[in-house]
Amino acid sequence: MAKVCEVCGKAKTTGYKISHSNIKTKRKWRPNIQRIKVMINGSPRKINVCSRCIKANKIQKAV
Repeated sequence: MAKVCEVCGKAKTTGYKISHSNIKTKRKWRPNIQRIKVMINGSPRKINVCSRCIKANKIQKAV
């Protein structure tokens, strides 16, 4: 499953975890992606949506 929101396009970002002794190791931040059923053009479809888009009501859930 792709870890990309199909509404806003949010995907994983990379950076460094920095320890107290300033040692840098690579890490990733992944968005909270949920596969939910939404109404698109009058028909229900399952798409990958991040939790921020779900909370902001950017999609219309199918019942």
